[in-house]
Amino acid sequence: MAWNEPGGGKDPWGGKNDGDGPPDLDDVLQKLRDKVDGIFGGSGGSGSKKSGSSGGLVGIVLAVLVIGWAMSGFYQVDEKEQAVVLRLGKYLETVGSGLHWNPSLIDSVTTVRVTEERQYSSRGQMLTQDENIVELPLTVQYNISDAKAFVLNVKTPETSLRQATDSALRHVVGSSELDEVVSTGRLKIGDEVKSRLQTYLDNYGTGIKVRKINIQEAKPPAQVKASYDDVIKAREDRERLINEAQTYSNGIIPEARGQAQRMIEESNGYLAQVIAEAEGESQRFESLLAEYQKAPEVTRQRLYLDAIQDVMSNSSKVLVDVEGGNNMLYLPLDKIIQQGSSRSQSSLSNGGDVNSVVDEVINKLRSESSSTARPRGVR
Repeated sequence: MAWNEPGGGKDPWGGKNDGDGPPDLDDVLQKLRDKVDGIFGGSGGSGSKKSGSSGGLVGIVLAVLVIGWAMSGFYQVDEKEQAVVLRLGKYLETVGSGLHWNPSLIDSVTTVRVTEERQYSSRGQMLTQDENIVELPLTVQYNISDAKAFVLNVKTPETSLRQATDSALRHVVGSSELDEVVSTGRLKIGDEVKSRLQTYLDNYGTGIKVRKINIQEAKPPAQVKASYDDVIKAREDRERLINEAQTYSNGIIPEARGQAQRMIEESNGYLAQVIAEAEGESQRFESLLAEYQKAPEVTRQRLYLDAIQDVMSNSSKVLVDVEGGNNMLYLPLDKIIQQGSSRSQSSLSNGGDVNSVVDEVINKLRSESSSTARPRGVR
Protein backbone atom coordinates (compact mmCIF):
# COMPACT_ATOMS: atom_id res chain seq x y z
CA MET A 1 0.00 0.00 0.00
CA ALA A 2 1.37 3.46 -0.95
CA TRP A 3 2.24 5.95 1.72
CA ASN A 4 -0.07 8.57 0.34
CA GLU A 5 -3.06 6.31 0.16
CA PRO A 6 -5.59 6.13 2.98
CA GLY A 7 -4.25 3.83 5.70
CA GLY A 8 -0.81 3.87 4.11
CA GLY A 9 2.61 3.91 5.77
CA LYS A 10 4.68 6.71 7.19
CA ASP A 11 5.47 9.77 5.14
CA PRO A 12 9.10 9.35 3.95
CA TRP A 13 9.68 13.11 4.27
CA GLY A 14 8.82 12.98 7.96
CA GLY A 15 5.52 14.75 7.68
CA LYS A 16 2.26 13.65 9.12
CA ASN A 17 -0.33 12.31 6.85
CA ASP A 18 -3.89 12.51 7.89
CA GLY A 19 -4.84 10.10 5.17
CA ASP A 20 -6.88 12.70 3.30
CA GLY A 21 -4.29 13.93 0.66
CA PRO A 22 -0.63 14.34 -0.33
CA PRO A 23 1.95 15.84 2.06
CA ASP A 24 2.39 19.59 2.32
CA LEU A 25 4.96 20.95 -0.21
CA ASP A 26 6.11 23.64 2.19
CA ASP A 27 7.00 21.03 4.77
CA VAL A 28 9.06 19.11 2.22
CA LEU A 29 11.01 22.23 1.17
CA GLN A 30 11.55 23.22 4.79
CA LYS A 31 13.08 19.87 5.68
CA LEU A 32 15.40 20.08 2.63
CA ARG A 33 16.52 23.53 3.71
CA ASP A 34 17.21 22.31 7.24
CA LYS A 35 19.44 19.52 5.93
CA VAL A 36 21.40 21.93 3.71
CA ASP A 37 21.78 24.35 6.63
CA GLY A 38 23.13 21.51 8.72
CA ILE A 39 25.70 20.68 6.06
CA PHE A 40 26.88 24.31 5.71
CA GLY A 41 26.73 25.07 9.45
CA GLY A 42 23.29 26.60 9.62
CA SER A 43 21.22 26.68 12.86
CA GLY A 44 18.60 23.97 13.25
CA GLY A 45 16.32 25.86 15.65
CA SER A 46 12.70 26.19 14.83
CA GLY A 47 12.78 29.93 15.27
CA SER A 48 15.31 30.44 12.52
CA LYS A 49 13.94 28.04 9.96
CA LYS A 50 12.41 30.64 7.69
CA SER A 51 15.25 33.15 7.98
CA GLY A 52 17.94 30.61 7.09
CA SER A 53 16.08 28.93 4.26
CA SER A 54 16.81 31.65 1.71
CA GLY A 55 20.49 31.91 2.74
CA GLY A 56 21.02 28.18 2.29
CA LEU A 57 19.59 28.24 -1.21
CA VAL A 58 21.88 31.08 -2.19
CA GLY A 59 24.85 29.15 -0.81
CA ILE A 60 23.96 26.15 -2.92
CA VAL A 61 23.74 28.28 -6.01
CA LEU A 62 27.01 29.99 -5.24
CA ALA A 63 28.73 26.66 -4.58
CA VAL A 64 27.51 25.30 -7.89
CA LEU A 65 28.67 28.42 -9.67
CA VAL A 66 32.10 28.32 -8.01
CA ILE A 67 32.57 24.67 -8.87
CA GLY A 68 31.49 25.27 -12.48
CA TRP A 69 33.80 28.28 -12.75
CA ALA A 70 36.75 26.31 -11.35
CA MET A 71 36.10 23.38 -13.65
CA SER A 72 35.90 25.64 -16.69
CA GLY A 73 39.48 26.85 -16.05
CA PHE A 74 41.08 23.49 -16.94
CA TYR A 75 42.35 22.99 -20.48
CA GLN A 76 44.64 20.61 -22.34
CA VAL A 77 47.52 21.65 -24.63
CA ASP A 78 48.70 19.08 -27.20
CA GLU A 79 52.30 18.29 -28.07
CA LYS A 80 52.06 20.28 -31.29
CA GLU A 81 50.58 23.34 -29.61
CA GLN A 82 51.51 26.25 -27.39
CA ALA A 83 49.06 28.37 -25.41
CA VAL A 84 49.32 32.14 -25.01
CA VAL A 85 47.74 33.30 -21.75
CA LEU A 86 46.43 36.84 -21.30
CA ARG A 87 45.30 38.10 -17.87
CA LEU A 88 42.83 40.95 -18.12
CA GLY A 89 44.09 41.58 -21.68
CA LYS A 90 47.79 41.69 -20.74
CA TYR A 91 50.26 39.03 -21.75
CA LEU A 92 51.01 36.66 -18.89
CA GLU A 93 52.86 33.61 -20.19
CA THR A 94 53.22 31.01 -22.92
CA VAL A 95 52.69 27.44 -21.78
CA GLY A 96 53.59 24.20 -23.45
CA SER A 97 51.91 20.84 -23.70
CA GLY A 98 50.03 19.33 -20.75
CA LEU A 99 47.05 19.99 -18.49
CA HIS A 100 46.79 23.59 -17.27
CA TRP A 101 44.40 25.73 -15.26
CA ASN A 102 43.69 29.40 -15.55
CA PRO A 103 40.81 31.33 -14.00
CA SER A 104 38.02 31.81 -16.47
CA LEU A 105 36.78 35.31 -17.27
CA ILE A 106 40.08 36.61 -15.89
CA ASP A 107 42.54 34.84 -18.17
CA SER A 108 42.02 34.22 -21.86
CA VAL A 109 43.90 31.33 -23.48
CA THR A 110 44.72 31.10 -27.21
CA THR A 111 46.24 27.85 -28.48
CA VAL A 112 48.48 27.84 -31.55
CA ARG A 113 49.73 24.79 -33.49
CA VAL A 114 53.40 25.74 -33.68
CA THR A 115 54.84 22.57 -35.28
CA GLU A 116 52.20 22.19 -37.97
CA GLU A 117 53.55 22.63 -41.49
CA ARG A 118 51.24 25.12 -43.13
CA GLN A 119 50.97 25.97 -46.79
CA TYR A 120 49.87 28.96 -48.79
CA SER A 121 49.54 29.11 -52.59
CA SER A 122 49.61 32.20 -54.75
CA ARG A 123 49.38 32.96 -58.45
CA GLY A 124 49.64 36.20 -60.34
CA GLN A 125 50.77 37.97 -63.49
CA MET A 126 53.81 40.18 -63.29
CA LEU A 127 56.28 42.02 -65.48
CA THR A 128 59.89 40.88 -65.85
CA GLN A 129 62.93 43.10 -66.24
CA ASP A 130 62.93 42.71 -70.03
CA GLU A 131 59.26 43.79 -70.12
CA ASN A 132 57.66 40.39 -70.63
CA ILE A 133 54.44 39.36 -68.87
CA VAL A 134 54.59 36.01 -67.09
CA GLU A 135 52.14 34.14 -64.90
CA LEU A 136 53.99 32.57 -61.98
CA PRO A 137 52.39 30.25 -59.39
CA LEU A 138 54.17 29.45 -56.15
CA THR A 139 53.60 27.68 -52.83
CA VAL A 140 54.86 28.92 -49.46
CA GLN A 141 55.49 26.36 -46.71
CA TYR A 142 55.73 27.84 -43.22
CA ASN A 143 55.09 27.26 -39.52
CA ILE A 144 54.78 29.32 -36.33
CA SER A 145 58.11 29.96 -34.63
CA ASP A 146 56.87 32.43 -31.99
CA ALA A 147 53.35 31.90 -30.66
CA LYS A 148 53.31 35.15 -28.67
CA ALA A 149 54.27 37.26 -31.71
CA PHE A 150 51.80 35.38 -33.92
CA VAL A 151 48.90 36.08 -31.53
CA LEU A 152 49.69 39.58 -30.29
CA ASN A 153 51.85 41.53 -32.76
CA VAL A 154 49.71 41.37 -35.91
CA LYS A 155 45.94 41.25 -36.10
CA THR A 156 45.83 38.91 -39.11
CA PRO A 157 49.35 37.47 -39.60
CA GLU A 158 48.37 35.14 -42.43
CA THR A 159 46.94 38.07 -44.38
CA SER A 160 50.22 39.87 -43.84
CA LEU A 161 51.99 36.74 -45.11
CA ARG A 162 50.01 36.80 -48.37
CA GLN A 163 50.67 40.47 -48.96
CA ALA A 164 54.37 40.14 -48.13
CA THR A 165 54.66 37.13 -50.47
CA ASP A 166 53.17 39.08 -53.38
CA SER A 167 55.49 42.01 -52.68
CA ALA A 168 58.64 39.85 -52.44
CA LEU A 169 57.76 37.81 -55.54
CA ARG A 170 57.06 40.84 -57.71
CA HIS A 171 60.24 42.53 -56.56
CA VAL A 172 62.43 39.52 -57.45
CA VAL A 173 60.68 38.73 -60.76
CA GLY A 174 60.77 42.40 -61.74
CA SER A 175 64.57 42.27 -61.32
CA SER A 176 64.98 39.11 -63.44
CA GLU A 177 64.73 38.40 -67.15
CA LEU A 178 62.25 36.06 -68.79
CA ASP A 179 64.80 33.28 -69.42
CA GLU A 180 65.68 33.12 -65.75
CA VAL A 181 62.05 33.00 -64.66
CA VAL A 182 60.86 30.27 -67.04
CA SER A 183 63.90 28.01 -67.15
CA THR A 184 67.27 28.15 -65.46
CA GLY A 185 66.73 30.70 -62.71
CA ARG A 186 63.66 29.37 -60.89
CA LEU A 187 65.65 27.86 -58.02
CA LYS A 188 67.59 31.07 -57.55
CA ILE A 189 64.40 33.14 -57.67
CA GLY A 190 62.85 30.86 -55.04
CA ASP A 191 65.79 31.42 -52.68
CA GLU A 192 65.68 35.17 -53.19
CA VAL A 193 61.91 35.30 -52.58
CA LYS A 194 62.32 33.23 -49.40
CA SER A 195 65.04 35.51 -48.03
CA ARG A 196 63.15 38.70 -48.82
CA LEU A 197 59.83 37.34 -47.51
CA GLN A 198 61.42 36.25 -44.23
CA THR A 199 62.90 39.73 -43.84
CA TYR A 200 59.46 41.29 -44.30
CA LEU A 201 57.84 38.92 -41.78
CA ASP A 202 60.56 39.54 -39.19
CA ASN A 203 60.13 43.28 -39.58
CA TYR A 204 56.37 42.90 -39.05
CA GLY A 205 56.95 40.63 -36.02
CA THR A 206 54.50 37.98 -37.22
CA GLY A 207 56.27 35.04 -35.59
CA ILE A 208 56.10 33.09 -38.89
CA LYS A 209 59.06 31.04 -40.14
CA VAL A 210 59.23 30.39 -43.89
CA ARG A 211 60.49 26.88 -44.58
CA LYS A 212 60.44 26.62 -48.35
CA ILE A 213 59.29 28.42 -51.49
CA ASN A 214 58.20 26.16 -54.35
CA ILE A 215 58.00 28.02 -57.65
CA GLN A 216 56.10 26.03 -60.24
CA GLU A 217 56.41 26.26 -64.00
CA ALA A 218 55.92 29.77 -65.25
CA LYS A 219 53.38 30.24 -68.03
CA PRO A 220 52.64 33.15 -70.30
CA PRO A 221 49.16 34.67 -70.43
CA ALA A 222 46.79 33.10 -72.95
CA GLN A 223 46.87 36.24 -75.08
CA VAL A 224 50.59 35.91 -75.81
CA LYS A 225 50.96 32.13 -75.76
CA ALA A 226 51.67 31.90 -79.51
CA SER A 227 54.49 34.42 -79.28
CA TYR A 228 55.79 32.69 -76.20
CA ASP A 229 55.87 29.36 -78.07
CA ASP A 230 57.92 31.04 -80.79
CA VAL A 231 60.36 32.24 -78.15
CA ILE A 232 60.65 28.73 -76.72
CA LYS A 233 61.27 27.32 -80.20
CA ALA A 234 63.95 29.93 -80.88
CA ARG A 235 65.59 29.10 -77.57
CA GLU A 236 65.60 25.40 -78.42
CA ASP A 237 67.11 26.16 -81.85
CA ARG A 238 69.78 28.22 -80.15
CA GLU A 239 70.61 25.39 -77.78
CA ARG A 240 70.74 22.96 -80.71
CA LEU A 241 73.08 25.21 -82.68
CA ILE A 242 75.28 25.66 -79.63
CA ASN A 243 75.49 21.89 -79.20
CA GLU A 244 76.29 21.40 -82.88
CA ALA A 245 78.98 24.06 -82.73
CA GLN A 246 80.40 22.47 -79.62
CA THR A 247 80.45 19.08 -81.34
CA TYR A 248 82.19 20.58 -84.38
CA SER A 249 84.66 22.31 -82.10
CA ASN A 250 85.38 19.08 -80.28
CA GLY A 251 86.10 17.43 -83.64
CA ILE A 252 88.05 20.16 -85.43
CA ILE A 253 90.29 21.28 -82.60
CA PRO A 254 91.99 17.90 -82.05
CA GLU A 255 92.38 17.54 -85.82
CA ALA A 256 93.96 20.99 -86.08
CA ARG A 257 96.23 20.18 -83.19
CA GLY A 258 97.26 16.96 -84.92
CA GLN A 259 98.00 18.81 -88.16
CA ALA A 260 99.98 21.42 -86.28
CA GLN A 261 101.99 18.71 -84.57
CA ARG A 262 102.57 16.98 -87.91
CA MET A 263 103.78 20.23 -89.46
CA ILE A 264 106.09 20.76 -86.52
CA GLU A 265 107.50 17.27 -86.94
CA GLU A 266 107.92 17.81 -90.70
CA SER A 267 109.66 21.11 -90.04
CA ASN A 268 111.99 19.44 -87.58
CA GLY A 269 112.68 16.71 -90.14
CA TYR A 270 113.35 19.24 -92.89
CA LEU A 271 115.63 21.15 -90.55
CA ALA A 272 117.58 18.02 -89.78
CA GLN A 273 117.73 17.16 -93.50
CA VAL A 274 119.01 20.60 -94.50
CA ILE A 275 121.59 20.56 -91.77
CA ALA A 276 122.73 17.07 -92.76
CA GLU A 277 122.93 18.01 -96.46
CA ALA A 278 124.84 21.18 -95.66
CA GLU A 279 127.27 19.26 -93.52
CA GLY A 280 127.65 16.65 -96.28
CA GLU A 281 128.27 19.34 -98.93
CA SER A 282 130.77 20.97 -96.66
CA GLN A 283 132.61 17.73 -96.10
CA ARG A 284 132.53 16.96 -99.86
CA PHE A 285 133.90 20.40 -100.64
CA GLU A 286 136.68 19.92 -98.12
CA SER A 287 137.54 16.54 -99.67
CA LEU A 288 137.43 18.07 -103.15
CA LEU A 289 139.66 20.89 -102.02
CA ALA A 290 142.20 18.44 -100.76
CA GLU A 291 142.19 16.60 -104.10
CA TYR A 292 142.41 19.89 -106.01
CA GLN A 293 145.45 20.91 -104.04
CA LYS A 294 147.11 17.63 -104.98
CA ALA A 295 146.23 17.75 -108.75
CA PRO A 296 144.68 21.06 -109.80
CA GLU A 297 144.53 20.44 -113.57
CA VAL A 298 142.97 17.01 -113.36
CA THR A 299 140.47 18.11 -110.78
CA ARG A 300 139.51 21.18 -112.82
CA GLN A 301 138.95 19.02 -115.93
CA ARG A 302 136.85 16.56 -113.99
CA LEU A 303 134.69 19.31 -112.51
CA TYR A 304 134.21 20.76 -116.00
CA LEU A 305 133.12 17.40 -117.41
CA ASP A 306 130.76 16.79 -114.53
CA ALA A 307 129.15 20.17 -115.03
CA ILE A 308 128.78 19.62 -118.78
CA GLN A 309 127.25 16.23 -118.12
CA ASP A 310 124.72 17.68 -115.75
CA VAL A 311 123.78 20.41 -118.18
CA MET A 312 123.62 18.19 -121.24
CA SER A 313 121.60 15.50 -119.46
CA ASN A 314 118.80 18.01 -119.02
CA SER A 315 118.99 19.53 -122.54
CA SER A 316 117.19 18.24 -125.66
CA LYS A 317 118.90 20.64 -128.12
CA VAL A 318 122.59 21.33 -128.81
CA LEU A 319 124.22 24.26 -130.65
CA VAL A 320 127.70 23.63 -132.04
CA ASP A 321 129.91 26.62 -132.84
CA VAL A 322 132.28 25.85 -135.76
CA GLU A 323 135.69 27.55 -135.61
CA GLY A 324 136.25 29.91 -138.53
CA GLY A 325 132.64 29.81 -139.65
CA ASN A 326 129.62 32.07 -139.29
CA ASN A 327 127.05 29.34 -138.90
CA MET A 328 126.17 27.37 -135.84
CA LEU A 329 125.15 23.75 -136.05
CA TYR A 330 121.81 22.96 -134.49
CA LEU A 331 121.31 19.40 -133.29
CA PRO A 332 117.74 18.55 -132.17
CA LEU A 333 118.61 15.61 -129.99
CA ASP A 334 115.03 14.95 -128.99
CA LYS A 335 113.93 14.59 -132.60
CA ILE A 336 116.94 12.49 -133.50
CA ILE A 337 116.35 10.20 -130.57
CA GLN A 338 112.65 10.00 -131.42
CA GLN A 339 113.37 9.06 -135.04
CA GLY A 340 115.98 6.57 -134.04
CA SER A 341 113.62 5.09 -131.55
CA SER A 342 110.86 4.67 -134.16
CA ARG A 343 113.28 3.04 -136.62
CA SER A 344 114.78 0.67 -134.15
CA GLN A 345 111.55 -0.13 -132.33
CA SER A 346 111.27 -3.45 -134.08
CA SER A 347 114.87 -4.31 -133.37
CA LEU A 348 114.49 -3.38 -129.73
CA SER A 349 111.45 -5.58 -129.47
CA ASN A 350 113.52 -8.43 -130.94
CA GLY A 351 116.30 -8.11 -128.38
CA GLY A 352 118.12 -4.89 -129.44
CA ASP A 353 119.36 -2.36 -126.90
CA VAL A 354 119.84 1.33 -126.53
CA ASN A 355 123.47 1.18 -127.67
CA SER A 356 122.41 0.75 -131.29
CA VAL A 357 120.34 3.91 -131.08
CA VAL A 358 123.25 5.78 -129.59
CA ASP A 359 125.59 4.55 -132.30
CA GLU A 360 123.16 5.68 -134.97
CA VAL A 361 122.95 9.15 -133.48
CA ILE A 362 126.73 9.42 -133.27
CA ASN A 363 127.16 8.32 -136.89
CA LYS A 364 124.65 10.90 -138.03
CA LEU A 365 126.47 13.59 -136.12
CA ARG A 366 129.77 12.61 -137.71
CA SER A 367 128.28 12.60 -141.21
CA GLU A 368 126.80 16.05 -140.73
CA SER A 369 130.02 17.51 -139.38
CA SER A 370 132.45 15.75 -141.79
CA SER A 371 132.54 18.76 -144.13
CA THR A 372 133.37 21.18 -141.33
CA ALA A 373 136.41 21.70 -139.25
CA ARG A 374 136.93 20.53 -135.67
CA PRO A 375 134.41 22.15 -133.28
CA ARG A 376 135.70 25.08 -131.33
CA GLY A 377 133.46 24.62 -128.32
CA VAL A 378 130.12 23.49 -127.10
CA ARG A 379 127.37 25.71 -125.79
